[in-house]
Amino acid sequence: MATGLSQPSPSINRPPRVLSWIIGIIAALFILAPLAVGFYTDWLWFGEVDFRGVFTKVLLVRIALFFVFALVAGFVVWLAGFFTWRNRPDSLENVDLNSPVHQYRQALDKSVRGLLIGIPVIVGVFAGFIGQGTWRTVMMFLNAEPFGQTDAQFGHDLGFYAFTLPLLRLLVDTFSMLLVVAFIIGLVGHYLLGSIRIGNQAMGIKGHISRGARVQLAITGGLWMLLQVASYFLDRYTLLYASQETFTGASYTDINAVLPAKIILMIIAAFVAVAFFSAIVLKDLRIPALGVVLLLLSSFVIGVAWPLLMERFSVQPNRVAKESEYIARNIEATRHSYGLTDDQVTYLDNWGSAGASDDDVAADEATISNIRLLDPEILAPTFTQMQQLRNFYGFPETLNVDRYQVDGELRDFVVAARELDPNALRENQRDWINRHTVYTHGNGFIAAQANTVDEAAQDAGSTRGGFPVFTVSDLQSNAAREASEEAEELGIKVDQPRIYYGPVIASSTDGADYAIVGDNGSDPVEYDTDNSFFTYDGSGGVDVGNMINRAAFALRYQEMNLVLSDRVHGDSKIIFERDPRARVEKVAPWLTTDSKTYPAVIDGRIKWIVDGYTTLSALPYSEQTSLTETTVDALNPDGTNQRLITDEVGYIRNSVKATVDAYDGTVELYEFDTEDPVLKVWQGIFPDTVNPESEISEELRQHMRYPEDMFKVQRELLARYHVSDPGVFFTNDAFWSVPGDPTAPEGRQELNQPPYYVVASDPETQESSFQLITPYRGLNREFLSAHMTVSSDPETYGKMTVRVLPTNTQTQGPKQAQDAMMSSDQVARDRTLWEGSNDLHNGNLLTLPVGGGEILYVEPIYSQRKNQESAFPKLLRVLVSYKGRVGYAPTISESLAQVGIDPRAAQDIAGTPTAPTTPAEPETGEEGQTPEEDTPTPPATAAGTEGEAIERINEALSNLETAQNGSFEEYGKALDELDRAVEEYQSLTAGN
Repeated sequence: MATGLSQPSPSINRPPRVLSWIIGIIAALFILAPLAVGFYTDWLWFGEVDFRGVFTKVLLVRIALFFVFALVAGFVVWLAGFFTWRNRPDSLENVDLNSPVHQYRQALDKSVRGLLIGIPVIVGVFAGFIGQGTWRTVMMFLNAEPFGQTDAQFGHDLGFYAFTLPLLRLLVDTFSMLLVVAFIIGLVGHYLLGSIRIGNQAMGIKGHISRGARVQLAITGGLWMLLQVASYFLDRYTLLYASQETFTGASYTDINAVLPAKIILMIIAAFVAVAFFSAIVLKDLRIPALGVVLLLLSSFVIGVAWPLLMERFSVQPNRVAKESEYIARNIEATRHSYGLTDDQVTYLDNWGSAGASDDDVAADEATISNIRLLDPEILAPTFTQMQQLRNFYGFPETLNVDRYQVDGELRDFVVAARELDPNALRENQRDWINRHTVYTHGNGFIAAQANTVDEAAQDAGSTRGGFPVFTVSDLQSNAAREASEEAEELGIKVDQPRIYYGPVIASSTDGADYAIVGDNGSDPVEYDTDNSFFTYDGSGGVDVGNMINRAAFALRYQEMNLVLSDRVHGDSKIIFERDPRARVEKVAPWLTTDSKTYPAVIDGRIKWIVDGYTTLSALPYSEQTSLTETTVDALNPDGTNQRLITDEVGYIRNSVKATVDAYDGTVELYEFDTEDPVLKVWQGIFPDTVNPESEISEELRQHMRYPEDMFKVQRELLARYHVSDPGVFFTNDAFWSVPGDPTAPEGRQELNQPPYYVVASDPETQESSFQLITPYRGLNREFLSAHMTVSSDPETYGKMTVRVLPTNTQTQGPKQAQDAMMSSDQVARDRTLWEGSNDLHNGNLLTLPVGGGEILYVEPIYSQRKNQESAFPKLLRVLVSYKGRVGYAPTISESLAQVGIDPRAAQDIAGTPTAPTTPAEPETGEEGQTPEEDTPTPPATAAGTEGEAIERINEALSNLETAQNGSFEEYGKALDELDRAVEEYQSLTAGN
């Protein structure tokens, strides 16, 4: 029965306050616990490497900046909200009760406390996270050093632009943004609270703004306008970074139109700021509104239209004359910022204009005797198959080139450390105990002399010849007297060959690159050799003997075995962060590291050498370049994959050389560029972290290489900035370009050819020198224009030499030389014969200046059996191109002889024909010029006709097929028979 009374709505039970707190605490733990564990384990790691001061200082500065930015941002926003609420009208008697404003006011009255606290907190936290990321800018400002060089426009020391201007810009931009937020809060808040009423003539409602709202908005607007004055002032300096069509820096229009415009707008903005403040007294916001309109109109007329008119009617008709001064500034500044000044780069103009005789080339022993035949980009599978020892050892995909002395002569070597490869573990090797406590380290250092192989390979199908000659220092060879003496003689004997740190060992796909080492209370368990186990006794690793550290690392790696396993003992340690580059980047968070890390034997220990760069994003008139884009080449199509402090740089120096001990992980930073002001700033921030240059040992200096990424940046810039004349620079007709790599796989041949390390003749002394080289071609042309080399020798380190070829001659570029070599009849026939059962790889195409006036191209060819998992590349043939002639043979000596170069200085290789080939003297015309087409001398002769030779090949192939079902001895004899048949055929056809 109806009673007329409404039923009470059921009450909603809120969860108990205690339950809410528990849920909140659990949620906070899920968020904060991983952060806390990460901080704690990193703190332990920094203590292990003795760089805890870096971790502590960076952490404290970032925390301080977080709170400073958060508090300032929160206070500004709170202040805006507080005054908005405080200056609200007491009543809304003049407001329609049905108006949304009335409803908003009621809602705000109920929630004002939450808004006044919540919004500032949210803005503050957001600003704090942004602010803590600016720690480098703040610390560089506080420890600024002068450059000792001024900019060409304002005369300020470059240190102002490097260290002071970025902080000033940060402060102005930050406060400008906060004042915009404060103005929006004030404007919207006053409207919702009724302090601002929008007029409506149709309804007879007059617009109104309260005094409190007017004062607040006027002060906020005035302060923002003062910041615009400061912004216009700073814009004068950032004009010097402007990017023009041809160059970087302020142009004629910028200096003569935009710069005066900035000053005028700065004055106008100051008057507009006064207009805003005057609204407090004059009670009229129309005055600052008119000021804002004036500023906007002036910005368009003075800041945009005037420069456009000057550019169109004054600069464009006379651009070369108008821009010459500013292009000259750009050239000078760019050369300074990238280390390309005249004291570092020597230009040999018209190099090769007189050419060089074949005898002069043959006499260039420093280059001819060191022609590199081993390609580190191709031979990693060969190293793996021949030197792996066990399935869980491995080598990087790209090997490295270094140099050592052999019988008093400098020779380049392909080198690698035999590391543990966690991704190669199989079956029960992947068990947690085996992976992290048994298979913990690599074993040994491998070197192969780069200008030779064990013997000449006569055919692709032969199992003999074409393989590197290895010198090994590992646990096994150290136990063998003969091998140990050989390694010691070369200088690679390692007293401690065990490798616990390296890029391969740190390449685990799941990120768990740690190992548990040390005394576990029982016998040694770490695999050493087939007959021995080992217990780590080095200084590396973090103690996990106590339960707190075990639990921390168990949470870090989400692995309970770290707590439960008996293998983790009271004296155990955990080794982690095992990548040498990552270790350097952590202890020096201000460095950008090079893409390549390479091992060297220093004082009987394997050391990883890492190059570190100091960079700045911009300097006045200095060309800005992208590190990612300029490091792209055919071997690295994505460019550098390292952590970059900034990708766009306007200044770079290789200021630090770092080493990481492969056994105990010790990180040492060495000052290398003692004049770099950026390095001095960071040394002031983190004192005693970088060792002085005087502590670099002589043996370490002997193995320092000029870094590849730096060289790539410099060669890209030098392609344009070798031009000193601003007029020529403007027309672009003297620019060069880096050639593509004609030996690269399909799809990458248009990418830049990588630079190559070689031992070759020093441009000045003609002695053997370890260099990094690259050719240049003409801009959008394939002919060779120049050749650039930089020395890595301790006495001449960093000295660049650019051989500039005459512009009235046409010397083949790399692509043209490659096309000529590949189109040779003999090469084409052999490739057709071999490619059915082999993969042929073109090695690095070396462009070598020889004899003081000629260019020699050398390219090794490698073969690898198809469809065989265990197959690996071997050196099959050597191609050379010289004066338009092509040489093609199993050895470099034969190839050189075919193009008329006496091979007496070339490296001897077993298997070379005993009867040396006599180089043919090229016929000469009336004026002693070599005819355009020279007939190369055949490498050897054989009896019989081509038909008979083909029959012998077919017969040998038939015998080989039969022998597949026989013994290994019969199969080997059949392969040798095929080798001889193919060699006879090649001998016959070489002269055709």
